[in-house]
Amino acid sequence: MKDTIIIIPSRLSATRLPNKPLLKINNKSLIMNVYERAISSKVGDVYVATCDKEIYQEVHSNGGNCVMTSRHHQSGTDRIFEAFQKIKLKNVRYIINLQGDEPLIGPLDIKKLAKVSKSNNFDIGTLAYKIDKLSVYKNKNIVKVTTEKPLTLIQNSYAMEFSRKVNMIKNLNIYHHIGVYCYKSSILKKFSNLKKTINEKKYKLEQLRALDNNLKIGVLLSKSYSLGVDTKKDFLEIKKIMEYKV
Repeated sequence: MKDTIIIIPSRLSATRLPNKPLLKINNKSLIMNVYERAISSKVGDVYVATCDKEIYQEVHSNGGNCVMTSRHHQSGTDRIFEAFQKIKLKNVRYIINLQGDEPLIGPLDIKKLAKVSKSNNFDIGTLAYKIDKLSVYKNKNIVKVTTEKPLTLIQNSYAMEFSRKVNMIKNLNIYHHIGVYCYKSSILKKFSNLKKTINEKKYKLEQLRALDNNLKIGVLLSKSYSLGVDTKKDFLEIKKIMEYKV
């Protein structure tokens, strides 16, 4: 058995785009599009963690693994930790938290994240993509990560900060953050037992809880572009890309 699993947190009650996990792209729900990308990475077993019966039924009816979790989680990472405890798999040393609204995520990038996080002994590893549009810096729906050193396909670095809006566009070490993390199982447990920090609450970015508690986040450059679905505009853009190959 592999020492890594992928858990995808998903819920219906997103405020900006309710019911988005069940929206269809290529006649397939958003959550199943992400699930199949995760399976294609061949990193390990894949599970969806949800508090909604509709999502549970959608995943199971399509042959996927799903775990019911509490409705009271306020972050995806807290949800996947509960799911991890319920799954009770032995010898799992790494858990990948893949956001359920990233249908463009590249399977090879997921595989690279797992491999590099292990070889570099990262507490937490994540992905980023080069920013090629000025509008991205001010788009609050796209989270940006600032790294200590420039990223290349062979050079990684550590995250210094995460933010939704960036004004200093001349800083070459600012990248489009992609919603996927690789946790050591021990670090996932530690993270979930930490209280929310002031920065996490203020900016609504759970990764700030890690930085505020001196947990280092390694950042890898993604080879493929990925955009999370936060709004109807995002959904229509991604639907167009995936259905019409534009």
